[in-house]
Amino acid sequence: MTPLLADPTPGLLRAAPIEPAGHTMTHARLLRYLEIKVHHLIQDQDWDSIRVIGGYDRTAVISRYEKTGKLFNIERPTAEIHGRDLIVKAFPGADYVQHYALIIATYLAMAGRPVGTVTYQPPEQEECRTALDALDLELDGDLVIVGWGLQYLAPENGVWTRGPGYAWQRLDVAGRRVVYLGFLHSIWGDVAGRVVTRLAELGAGDVVYVGKVGSLTPGVEPNAWLATGNTSLVRGAMVSWDDFFGDYAAAHDGVRSGLHVSSPSILLENRDWLAQHTASYAFVDPEIGPMGAAARQAGIRFGYLHVISNNLATHYPADLSNERHSDVLRQRAVLVDRIRTIITGRLTASPTHPLGESR
Repeated sequence: MTPLLADPTPGLLRAAPIEPAGHTMTHARLLRYLEIKVHHLIQDQDWDSIRVIGGYDRTAVISRYEKTGKLFNIERPTAEIHGRDLIVKAFPGADYVQHYALIIATYLAMAGRPVGTVTYQPPEQEECRTALDALDLELDGDLVIVGWGLQYLAPENGVWTRGPGYAWQRLDVAGRRVVYLGFLHSIWGDVAGRVVTRLAELGAGDVVYVGKVGSLTPGVEPNAWLATGNTSLVRGAMVSWDDFFGDYAAAHDGVRSGLHVSSPSILLENRDWLAQHTASYAFVDPEIGPMGAAARQAGIRFGYLHVISNNLATHYPADLSNERHSDVLRQRAVLVDRIRTIITGRLTASPTHPLGESR
């Protein structure tokens, strides 16, 4: 099924649900994944229209399903009520707005409710760019570590300095100035690429992204491996970048290296998509490719070191629908320790980039 249909209103696209039977997640797990993402106003009642737009607005209605128990990536799209119409505001990014619209449409279809009401309006490039102008750090060749698990990677007694929608702390690691940067909102897809662009403008020398990827290789157990690499398929084109880790991370036990493919939405990763990519590519997520491309454009180094969180080719008990399970959290704590050790070791092994020196 084609997930996008044109809407008569200029600039507006209609989001059609995916076919659950063809998705790489089982029906029950896909529904659970959607239920923890969809705003409560949509789950609780029907609307004449639901429009997803780009906009970071914490004064609108906040979903009661926002994540708790962690410092970052806790905020989800908010909603604004206009009579019988609902405006859903996602942080400005083309991938994120499309992804969230597909989430809503597919949830409604699986719940047996009308889906023709869901549309989305891709944000303008200028709107996407200026959305990150509030990110303001004084960097001088610093290594910036951004992404998931930062509260465990950064010093336990460190003090987070808060900005609008983000927080950071700086320290010296092996003689190198390192900034840990976390966002309260999602930096999904192309948003993450603009984060790298903005950090380079502010003076970052290197950016490392710590997050989660899906494996496309059968038999790779989730939450038991780390993933790294330096090449991604981004909108049909292969993009490689100057890798912060070089061969260092891949040489460690428990780390897999391979080609990555960037996908704008988990909803689009069905079995046909998997069949087209599994032979050539090892990993998938929305952010790595745009971030690597942005780093290459800016002339800085970029690297990723991710937990393999799910496997699209083999069904395991752990996937994206049950990430808060105690066993998953325990396994990931071990992997976070390994990530910290590898990053520190890479800095110790590097003869370049002394304290405060720009590249």
